Amino acid sequence: MSERKRLGFFTRLLDRAPAADRYRLALEQIQHAEAHGFDTAWVAQHHFDADEGGLPAPLVFLGHAAARTSRIRLGTGIITLPLEDPVRVAEDTAVLDLLSGGRLEVGVGSGGTPSSFAAFGRASEERAAVYAEHLRVLLDAWSGRPLGGGNRLYPAAPRLARAVWEATFSEHGGARAGRSGNGLMLSRTQPRPKDAPRATLAEIQRPIVDAYHAHLPPGVAPRIVASRTAFVADSRAEALRLAEDGLGRAAAHFAASGHTVPDGGPEALIAAFDVHVGTPDDVIASLRADPTLERVTDLVFQVHSVDPPHPRVLRSIELLAAEVAPALGWTPADGPAPGPASDPVREPTLTESSTA
Repeated sequence: MSERKRLGFFTRLLDRAPAADRYRLALEQIQHAEAHGFDTAWVAQHHFDADEGGLPAPLVFLGHAAARTSRIRLGTGIITLPLEDPVRVAEDTAVLDLLSGGRLEVGVGSGGTPSSFAAFGRASEERAAVYAEHLRVLLDAWSGRPLGGGNRLYPAAPRLARAVWEATFSEHGGARAGRSGNGLMLSRTQPRPKDAPRATLAEIQRPIVDAYHAHLPPGVAPRIVASRTAFVADSRAEALRLAEDGLGRAAAHFAASGHTVPDGGPEALIAAFDVHVGTPDDVIASLRADPTLERVTDLVFQVHSVDPPHPRVLRSIELLAAEVAPALGWTPADGPAPGPASDPVREPTLTESSTA
């Protein structure tokens, strides 16, 4: 990392636990990330399918997290904007940004499964046009422009117009984010094109980043988030054991949805799901092999689709902050890099495992 990049933690709230416990554990993970110097924390939004993501209301959760953190920036990764009323999103984000002390980052996208659109009375095939219109209204509201009936947003939130991040899988989306001067959000993994089924994630995302830079207005600094799955453990054997368990569940879910799942055991699944897993040295080496990361401003880590037990997530956060990120050139914004990670966590008891 030639210049300081922000380090982030991302969660889809998929801990194997009831919803209330998922929210409690996710908050603990965010607090742990803040304590270890992470710059940002991001949460996803998913509707209806608990196995896909456990949080339909990210702004509600982030309001809760804002009251229990003090420094770490809080982001949505993403709000599915075509399913939302953009004026209500503007109001909720404006209030949350004030309550958090100006720590909100707003990631938006057009995603969502077709069944989710049907439940909201929206047409999935119209998502692109609705997304563009809702984003326009959201920006108008934050910027204080008149809304219907001559109304204007209260409270005003002009800062949030400069805190937008657009998620995309395409060059077109990268160009759109660039033209708008918004941030670009790159996924931890994405489908391979049919004509290049063995393309690397970096090969797929390079043209998206190129398009973003090509359309960025003069004088506007680039903002690029790259999310990556990184599960770090004290031994490679432990990491692979938990990865085999978690990726096996993910593969079964994919197969049930009609997707092709590669044969070849955990190593094949690690490659197919674009996972960085192992000891700190293992993860440092695999991340250094990803040229996309040299071009991003924010490197954000998640544990999905490994989804280890909660104590292992906390340990991975520690190792990322203490060993992996510093090896890539990161230092905390406030003071020196964190010291050595704590002693390895003990195995959870049977009672703890049942809620983690």
